[in-house]
Amino acid sequence: MKDFKQFIPCLLLVFLIQAGCNPSSENNDAKDKDTTAITVVAAEKDGAVFTANPQPVPEQPVPTLEIGSKAPDFNLPGVDGKYHSLNEYSVADVLVIIFSCNHCPTAQAYEDRMIALSNDYKDKGVQVVVISPNSPLSLLYDELGYSDLGDTYDEMIIRARDKNYNFPYLYDGDTHTASMKYGPVATPHAYVFDKERILRYLGRLDASEKPGSANAEDLRAAIDAMLEGREVKNAQTKTFGCSVKWAWKDEWKKKIYADWDATPVTIEEIDEAGIAELLSNDTENLRLINVWATWCGPCLIEYPEFIEMQRMYGQRSFEFISISADNPDAKDKALKALQKKHSAVKNYIFSKEDKYALIEAVDPDWNGALPYTVLIEPGGNRIYSKQSTIDPLELRRLIVDHELIGRYY
Repeated sequence: MKDFKQFIPCLLLVFLIQAGCNPSSENNDAKDKDTTAITVVAAEKDGAVFTANPQPVPEQPVPTLEIGSKAPDFNLPGVDGKYHSLNEYSVADVLVIIFSCNHCPTAQAYEDRMIALSNDYKDKGVQVVVISPNSPLSLLYDELGYSDLGDTYDEMIIRARDKNYNFPYLYDGDTHTASMKYGPVATPHAYVFDKERILRYLGRLDASEKPGSANAEDLRAAIDAMLEGREVKNAQTKTFGCSVKWAWKDEWKKKIYADWDATPVTIEEIDEAGIAELLSNDTENLRLINVWATWCGPCLIEYPEFIEMQRMYGQRSFEFISISADNPDAKDKALKALQKKHSAVKNYIFSKEDKYALIEAVDPDWNGALPYTVLIEPGGNRIYSKQSTIDPLELRRLIVDHELIGRYY
């Protein structure tokens, strides 16, 4: 997801038709990745600041580490800004390594259980470490339908902060240097090592994905047995979750994205009655509407965020619709702008030059500044409206946490 600086709201829309939006030059830079104004902690190694740089990796077999094997070494950047290696945890009697990630609904369903596990065993000689094996190169928008975040290093920092992780959260998305030695097949996938760092348990945390229905019983049983010097029963279990996003899966991503870019983009005229029908939302979907114009700089800069949301949540109970505030005779110009943004959604242009009629039709409380965005529940209840540019992460969270969407299966 891209980040951008907030632009000063455009003046009353009717006065800007000829002049266009004129945001200050200070706020007219291209946007970077969305971090919601947090300070990203940069990991350092040998005095050099770590910068994530996911790389294509040749496809290869990735065997899963076998019970009785020695723990492979690693040296990975964490969300705390430090590098972490296997030797760092040498004092722990039991080392639990869980391969997990941000975006996967199953991984999210187990987040609180991982936090509770770390808390319950922190004074018993048990260290929990979580590693994200996924390459951002292979993660599609279409796979983010249950999340507000992807699996980049910066987004891992946001998730760790938001969930108050009490364990090291390490990034292995550049070249999978550690993950390919361990061989996780899904997220989450747990590995439990004894004091000599011999693998004694491999598999799931527990057998019930739904939050609140279990408490990592399989994992806890293995840890307890090892702390008590007993043999681990059921030392290997199957695991369930999202497949690991290895960096050689990027060819499929390229095809999917090319298909989207090739989808025809169209635009239709709409009047006040049509807008009223859109706002009534006689569907079973959350409906996100953005009013924009070709002469509004902030509109064009933030517009790709809406397309990303459509691609993330569009296979669920969600739809994005655009309305151009350009004059009807600028319909071709508006269409060209939408084509450049690959806006393969329902696109409309207001059928009249009377901008006050547009304002009143969309929202009588709207002051006319562009852009304007509204999120509507089925039945027409407005749960979000914003005059000026949006905070993309805030809006994605509102969408994914709505009861119609949700983070879990």
